[in-house]
This record gives sequence, C-alpha cells and structure tokens, in this order.
Amino acid sequence: MTEESPYFTPDYSVNIYGLNEQSVTVEFGTVISEEILQLITSYNRVLMQNPFPGLITTVPAYCTLTVFFDPLLVHTSNLPGETCFDKVSYFLNHIKQSESRQAINKPVEIIIPVCYGGSFGADIETVAKINQLSIAEVIERHSSMQYIVYMIGFVPGFAYMGGMDASLQTPRKQVPDATIPAGSVGIAGMQTGIYPIETPGGWQIIGRTPLKMFDVNRAEPSLLKGGNLVRFRAINIDEFNTYGKQ
Repeated sequence: MTEESPYFTPDYSVNIYGLNEQSVTVEFGTVISEEILQLITSYNRVLMQNPFPGLITTVPAYCTLTVFFDPLLVHTSNLPGETCFDKVSYFLNHIKQSESRQAINKPVEIIIPVCYGGSFGADIETVAKINQLSIAEVIERHSSMQYIVYMIGFVPGFAYMGGMDASLQTPRKQVPDATIPAGSVGIAGMQTGIYPIETPGGWQIIGRTPLKMFDVNRAEPSLLKGGNLVRFRAINIDEFNTYGKQ
C-alpha cells in the first residue's frame, strides 16, 4: 500500500464478521486447503507490514484470520465508517489480492527428529492396530511425508499439520491423558502435531522430538509457524540423548 492510496478495489471477496468490540474475523473459505493457507499467510503478512491505526495482533487459523485492535485508536482514526467494525472491515476488504499473493515467500522446510515408540510413543501400537500396520510401517509412513503447518493453537507453539498418509488416520482418545510431555508427536484424525509444552491432551502419541518447540527466550518463541513445511526424521534413543545435550 502507498501513502497516496492506502485502499484498493479488491479483486477477491472475504467474509468479515465481528467477534466482540475488539476483534473481527476474516473468513477466506470453508474448506481446508493449501491455497487458502497461502492466501491467509500472505494477506496476514501484508496487513502486518501495513497496519491500520489500532491494530494489535492477528491469529491465523485453517480458513480464517482473526484481527485484534484497540477500539479507541480505531474510532479516532480517519478510516471510513461510523463504527469500529465499519472502519476495520473497510480496511480489511481493501487489501488487494494481487499484492497479498506477491508477499508469498518460498515455504521453509524444517526437519524434526523423532524417536518413535517405546516410552516416547506408547500409542504407536494403537495406531498400528487400528490401521492394520506394523509399527515399522507406521514409522516409515509417518516419516516419509512432507507436512504443512496450517495453524498454531491449543497451546503456544502447537502446530496443526496436514499432509499425513491416509493409512495412518486414527481418532483421538476417548479419554484424554492428564499429562503429555513436551515434544510428544501425536496423531488425531488426519492431522499430526507436536506438543510444545507439557499439557493434557487426547492425541495418539507415537514418538517424541528432543527439539524445544517453544521457548519464550528465543526471538521467535515458536519453532514452527503457519506455512512451514515439515519432515520427520526417525532417530534412535542415543541420537535423542545427543540432541538433548546439545
């Protein structure tokens, strides 16, 4: 966007609805897809690089982007509209799609080492049994795919990843575990994910990574973010312990 013309006639449409007096949600569609993910990621990047007065932060999800703002700063701004919703909606509706798409960077692929099974992945037998596979086949199929991070949520740094082999599809546990250790790699339906901190959870745990997925002391606390590509690499217990010492 330029100072001369901060608004554009949009060449695509989004559905914007209010959540409360401090936030709105921008809906890009109703189907989970890489195309929508790329649009949300690039749209969000343009928005954060060219914020409207009062913008606080954004939260991307599978098909939506929730935008949080300071109502007082929005209300006193010169954005067109009578209410905060009118003003913010006008701005968000006029982020040009072509400009958003130009902001798409080449996805970053991150390799996540995982020690599968044993005490690190007690539910790998369940995944194998439900899908009529051997444990070795579960490991091979889970570590052979390239995944895409669709969103971060549940707890800080928890990445919801799609792209899993359909033969590994396994439902969540009927009774969640009271404690799942940080670094645990799980499966729920057609998704895989990594628990960044110790927390209760209901995913089927098949392994654990020695990497610290979330660290408030890092410049970017979450190791993964939306749009990243991920591959898992199977390691043994000795390699796991070596990573831990590093």
